Amino acid sequence: MSAVLIGEILSVAMFVATIAAVLAGYPVAFTLAGIALVFAGLGMLLGVFDPDILSALVGRYVGTMTNETLVAVPLFVFMGVMLERSKIAEALLTTMGELFGTLRGGLGYSVVIVGALLAASTGIVGATVVTMGLLSLPAMMRAGYDPKLATGTICAAGTLGQIIPPSTVLIFVGDILQGANQQAQLELGNLAPQPISVGQLFAGALLPGLLLVGLYLGWILFKSIFDPRSCPPLEMSDVHRAGLAGRVLGALVPPLLLMLAVLGSILGGIATATESASVGAVGAMLLAAAKGRFDLQLLREVMRTTLGITSMIFVILLGASVFSLVFRGLGGENLVHDALGALPGGIFMAVLAVMIVIFVLGFFLDTFEIIFIVVPITAPALIKLGVDPIWLGVMIGVNLQASFLTPPFGFALFYLRGVASALVRTVDIYKGVVPFVGLQLVGITLVALFPNLATSLPAKLYGAETGTQPVSAAEQGSAAPSPSGSPVADDFSDLLEEPTPGRNPPYRDEFEELLPEK
Repeated sequence: MSAVLIGEILSVAMFVATIAAVLAGYPVAFTLAGIALVFAGLGMLLGVFDPDILSALVGRYVGTMTNETLVAVPLFVFMGVMLERSKIAEALLTTMGELFGTLRGGLGYSVVIVGALLAASTGIVGATVVTMGLLSLPAMMRAGYDPKLATGTICAAGTLGQIIPPSTVLIFVGDILQGANQQAQLELGNLAPQPISVGQLFAGALLPGLLLVGLYLGWILFKSIFDPRSCPPLEMSDVHRAGLAGRVLGALVPPLLLMLAVLGSILGGIATATESASVGAVGAMLLAAAKGRFDLQLLREVMRTTLGITSMIFVILLGASVFSLVFRGLGGENLVHDALGALPGGIFMAVLAVMIVIFVLGFFLDTFEIIFIVVPITAPALIKLGVDPIWLGVMIGVNLQASFLTPPFGFALFYLRGVASALVRTVDIYKGVVPFVGLQLVGITLVALFPNLATSLPAKLYGAETGTQPVSAAEQGSAAPSPSGSPVADDFSDLLEEPTPGRNPPYRDEFEELLPEK
């Protein structure tokens, strides 16, 4: 048995063992790093893995810590937590419910609209689902809503923060795609690939995110017409009607201004995602202060929550760096590329296969687990086949959103069940999300059939194509690859020599530039 084949077998076994360990409940970050090191040891014993490859971990960790793009993550988390803890999100939800509640299906409309607004201003799924579950679900149940429709609407609307920018998921996906695109282009002979920015991915995800909002609203409209008893209108007294316009404006305008300041600066090219995130964090504190709810205790609570969420994500990221490095060193990346390229149907079947894998894993794994395990492995291979990285990132983002809804381990289901167990049955929550999972599949199908939904806005705003087309010599002289601290980072970007036929990882000479000087 050849060394290449042994390395590929080990890489597949490592992937399977990692998924099994995560499903068994072991900590994700330590599972990724621990299993990777175990298989690296097996590879060394069998002579198919060079231990000097692990020296690249230092560069990856330093790249992660110095990556300015990833600084946006804790800032956006801080902004979202501040808006949630200062009751700004609660006021928005209450007033919008009063505005639309008198319509048949009106409470459902208000939940979806507020979910979209909170997604564009907070992007934190857990906080959004819990807030809407505490406030909207009791009102919907008192109004006589079908428990399945009520719970499904709340869960689906709460997950919009995964795709509507600014989204922490899109930040990490964009960072990974940046490194993957650079790696793929270099292997294709393009020495100066067009950089991929988080701003481009935000722009690409905006229309698909609004498409999902429209699909959710359409479903509620359908239910209000063909099953009116499932979503009756809310009775409102004259006392509640008095001053409604002022309350709506007071609750709606401040978050909208903050949202426009953050997204507008990114999409308009005025500021980077990191710079806009800092504006959002400061703006959230100013809004809390304007509402009279900002104090030192609130600041401590928000900072503590931000630290916990951010630390969890970045520890997983560092563990994923070990996993992706060992996987490539064993030859797994070439195996994935060959397998996807050999599928009948070409690029279409390759993308479809990856989307199916991500969707199925969403039944069992968390969004970030899928991002850090699957995306670094598959993205370079797909981009080398000619897939547009922005379109791919949006497809992955929409697909990952479903992971929050798909039973048995959909986290949005757990969040809602935790705050609404006395109002609805667990089976109603699970049944309620099924139509919305179907709508998400419709959404991802439409993005697949009409790629311009994801690519037209980035091209218009940034004035450049984002695909894998070769660039001219003049462009090669002006464009420079952007560094990345993602699991698929630029640690291998100096491997610019043409590959020699018959050579394949895990041979030592493919990683010569990563080795210390003798």
